[in-house]
Amino acid sequence: MTQQSWLASAQGDTDFPIQNLPCGVFDDGRGARMGVAIGDMILDVGAVDHGLDPALFAAPAWNAVMAAGPAVWAALRARLTDLLSDPAHRATVAPHLVPQAGARLLMPFAVAEYTDFYAGKNHAVNVGTMFRGAENALPPNWLSIPIGYNGRASSVVVSGTPVTRPWGQVKGPDEALPRLAPSARFDLELEMGAIVGQPSQGMVSVAEADEMIFGYVLLNDWSARDIQAWEYQPLGPFQAKATATTISPWIVMKAALEPFRVATPARERPLLPYLREPGPMLYDIGLTVSLAPGGKAETVIARTNYREMYYSAAQQLAHHTTSGCAMRVGDLLGSGTISGTAKDARGSLLELSWGGKEPLTLETGETRSFLQDGDTLVLRGAAQGAGYRIGFGDCAGQVLPAIELPGWAKE
Repeated sequence: MTQQSWLASAQGDTDFPIQNLPCGVFDDGRGARMGVAIGDMILDVGAVDHGLDPALFAAPAWNAVMAAGPAVWAALRARLTDLLSDPAHRATVAPHLVPQAGARLLMPFAVAEYTDFYAGKNHAVNVGTMFRGAENALPPNWLSIPIGYNGRASSVVVSGTPVTRPWGQVKGPDEALPRLAPSARFDLELEMGAIVGQPSQGMVSVAEADEMIFGYVLLNDWSARDIQAWEYQPLGPFQAKATATTISPWIVMKAALEPFRVATPARERPLLPYLREPGPMLYDIGLTVSLAPGGKAETVIARTNYREMYYSAAQQLAHHTTSGCAMRVGDLLGSGTISGTAKDARGSLLELSWGGKEPLTLETGETRSFLQDGDTLVLRGAAQGAGYRIGFGDCAGQVLPAIELPGWAKE
């Protein structure tokens, strides 16, 4: 029988059953605190008898718990599961449950560094085909190495934070020189984010990297395609990716995802030994993207699955350490855009509209090639178990108009 909580809303149709217990930070008007989601409630973790050092819960961020290590993660998860499943604890625990509906969800952890990868083969093939032709779709190194770039930790925001359309240098194919303009090809990228919970000094194996990961979030890597087209050679993305990166408010601990492990796909080129996996390192997590024009109903524009990735987060993390680069508690690794093989499984508007040549028609009757002001994007994801599912909460953001330029920038 599937384990259940004594809390009724944690049974049946919910993203947050007793098997999940994702970690977040909330404020219900009494200050920011650490909590776990259970049904339609949040348990104030610092207020219950968790059996751990209270100092771990003093600051409204999960970094101290992550730094304490896997043994503490397991002990906390086991204790909270007991408190929320055994009816004997109901009287003492229930007063510390807060309705999600009345709470504001905040950044769940302090982001130390942010690295974004380009590790989904279907996405890489689609984008490469658009710009270089099918015969040169993948760069020569792609099947050997998880490609990535160092992003802006300061730009990572929690779900619900508005995203302002960026300005940048753009240059059309018929223009001799660039101009400063708001991005006209602003886009989303459907990704998963892996959160590093343990530091490293020197190179780690894929197995060790997997043990270092605390949990996962949904991630939208907002991208200004026209700014990127002009700036990315020869060093890759820069300002085109610096506007914002939105994450879901709940960190689903790796332990909650263990039943959903799946293998990465068969390798088209043998990987070097340090990148070879000792077992399944991906997860079967269904993902959707919805787009809602300002004030109107949303349309699901893409459905895909995290298992489509070519490289796992553990492989990405292991590769990141090969140079001696030290990883820190709170480092965030973006998976890269997650696209399937079907047209409606593409994880970006760039792919869905094929560079703007095939606009999407929404259920409202409107069309989109790229994002318009007022559009709200919502990423959702869940792993389906036997009688329960493990969800992440919405990863949402609305596009606001570009700000007015200061006078000196117009000269």
